[in-house]
Amino acid sequence: MARRRREEEHENHERWLVSYADFITLLFAFFVVMYSISSINEGKYKVLSDSLVGVFSDPQRSIKPIPVGEERPKTTEPDHSLVDDNPQAEAVVGDTAKDPLQAIAASVREAFGDMIMSDQLTIRGNELWVEIELSSSLLFPSGDAIPNDAAFTIIEKVAKILAPFENPVHVEGFTDNLPIKTAQFPSNWELSAARSASIVRLLAMGGVNPGRLAAVGYGEFQPVADNASAEGRAKNRRVVLVISRNLEVRRSISGVGSANAQPDDALKRAGTQPAPQPAGPAPAAGAVNSPSSAP
Repeated sequence: MARRRREEEHENHERWLVSYADFITLLFAFFVVMYSISSINEGKYKVLSDSLVGVFSDPQRSIKPIPVGEERPKTTEPDHSLVDDNPQAEAVVGDTAKDPLQAIAASVREAFGDMIMSDQLTIRGNELWVEIELSSSLLFPSGDAIPNDAAFTIIEKVAKILAPFENPVHVEGFTDNLPIKTAQFPSNWELSAARSASIVRLLAMGGVNPGRLAAVGYGEFQPVADNASAEGRAKNRRVVLVISRNLEVRRSISGVGSANAQPDDALKRAGTQPAPQPAGPAPAAGAVNSPSSAP
């Protein structure tokens, strides 16, 4: 009797608490996983979605190889494979074939008139290239290179304008001088380059020939305003799309940056003498000069 009494005294009546605690822990882990899955990055989801739609809805594009390492012909004639698929592009090319740069500038002003009036977009240029400047805050979250929803809408419209033409395009990324040091972006070099690469990818997704495109990151080292003020830093955080007359001009511009490039210097680097310009008042800001005889 004494032995049986001792066994009853040592029996644990709260063993169910161990199983209950394990169940609660597993349930908590399950909900954490479900929450992490439900938090989708909208920018990455949009890129994936548009890529899949492009592949399955356009079989000709999906089987067409992308040229790698091949120099594009030095011409301003449109890619007929793109023009044939886009009746609006065919009409634009036929109406403005006399000068692609003027045609592009006119189309951008027509498509983005409201943004130009509100200083969200700036367009300027000369007889050798056209620049489309956008604030980085309009396209990307702070400290990130994943395009936001507005960026997809804006760049899609720009891509439709550029697709019919064969002019080389390079995208320049700039930042302010505030340092950034994250696992993804150790410095402003990486951030500016990643942002320009994101815009290049969106242009290619929008139908622009990838062989025409290039991405350049200048970091904080080509400011257009004083970084001492918040307003100046906001102006320096920008993305510039530069549409060049030919490949030599693009190379000369990207070597120094569009903010520092001069038409005469670009012509010299391209091995071409500047054409004589008629006398008259200087063009207003945002205007594109009449094309010269330069290639």
